[in-house]
Amino acid sequence: MSAVLAAFVALVAVAVLGYLVGLAGVLRHSDELVLSRLAFFVATPALLFTTVARADLHAIFSPVLLTNLAGLFVVQVLYLAVAVLLWRRTRAQATIGVLAASYVNAGNLGVPVAAYVLGDGALVAPIVLFQLLVMAPVAFAVLDGDGRGSGRRVPLRTLLSRPLRNPLTVASLLGLLIAALGVELPALLMRPIDLVAAAAVPVALVAYGLSLSGTKDSISLDRDAALAVVLKTFVQPLVAFAVGRWVLGLEGASLLAPVLLAALPTAQNVYVYAVQYRAAQRLARSAVLLSTLLSIPVMIALAGLLA
Repeated sequence: MSAVLAAFVALVAVAVLGYLVGLAGVLRHSDELVLSRLAFFVATPALLFTTVARADLHAIFSPVLLTNLAGLFVVQVLYLAVAVLLWRRTRAQATIGVLAASYVNAGNLGVPVAAYVLGDGALVAPIVLFQLLVMAPVAFAVLDGDGRGSGRRVPLRTLLSRPLRNPLTVASLLGLLIAALGVELPALLMRPIDLVAAAAVPVALVAYGLSLSGTKDSISLDRDAALAVVLKTFVQPLVAFAVGRWVLGLEGASLLAPVLLAALPTAQNVYVYAVQYRAAQRLARSAVLLSTLLSIPVMIALAGLLA
């Protein structure tokens, strides 16, 4: 399981770097917003475009996607039932919480896990595509419609058109169009996009680490974070196992793939989204950090039991 540990070490190391440069004063706490906006508006759209444009669309309908959808549905319904019906959280807070409980780190952590542990990097493609083309646009539409937590009502036409003006959604849709048409873009065009895309993960991680250095209460163990982390770390892979084993009849390596990918921690993109929409930022920070720490032993245990 050295590949799993190596992937996590790389993830944590870059976040720690952001924390250290914040403590040393190399970057100010106010620079966190600049880095997050750079990731949201520039680097991450480039990464999404290159990822989707090169994806094998035939892999969308697979056991990995089916088990992932089942896990998503269960944890999202559970989170909404508790956060909205019992705790009366706002629409923006509940949306960030749902993402924290279900949006897996399929990009920078899922790809190496799929490639080096499962032996096929394409296994994570369905999850990446679903999150980029369905989950993220729907979340953006809800967050935009909430008036960034103000409760201001937004006209339906504006609400429907905003996802199409979101850089992440536009980049994903353009990438999907290129993949569907089977067009191979020239290297002269793709190389600068790849160069910018390579900055997405480290910039987001540095921004996340920098956010931890600025305030003493940056990480919270309150009930919102605890609910999101428990659902993400334990319930989602459990549902994936149940569906894969007893509904789809998967065994061995075929079962390990969807369960291990469902156990991936909360993506740091959730924190970037929280900063951009000024909603539940501490919840997002806490879910990313705590789920990342807990997922290490969970993923190693799953690999040992199912491999």
